[in-house]
Amino acid sequence: MNILDENIIASQRQLLRSWRIRVRQIGHDIAQKGISDEQIIPFLLQRRRPTFFTRDLGFFERHLCHRRYSLVCLAIEKQEVATFIRRVLNHGELDTQAKRMGTVIRVSHQGLRVWRLNADEEQSLEWESV
Repeated sequence: MNILDENIIASQRQLLRSWRIRVRQIGHDIAQKGISDEQIIPFLLQRRRPTFFTRDLGFFERHLCHRRYSLVCLAIEKQEVATFIRRVLNHGELDTQAKRMGTVIRVSHQGLRVWRLNADEEQSLEWESV
């Protein structure tokens, strides 16, 4: 399940859906509007293998790695979110739920920085050519 934080604008959610990427958004499709950051992790643990996309870079923390979810922090402009979510979901290292579980990922134009569960070092991934 792909879950969007409420800080992602509606036009980006709609664009993802037009590309047939299934997403649910906090405060729109699931959960209550205004859910606090502290409530996000317990909320994710109640879902089946969610990937949570947010523009809140405070979630890019190694200690947040958990085998039952993935966190994707988008360090990009709000109008670029849908494009970069699609790029993440199509990246060869992250293109299945199984590959994403246990990761905390920071997405930027330069590439991806990934913390994996039980890894000693952060991994850097480049964007794949289209």
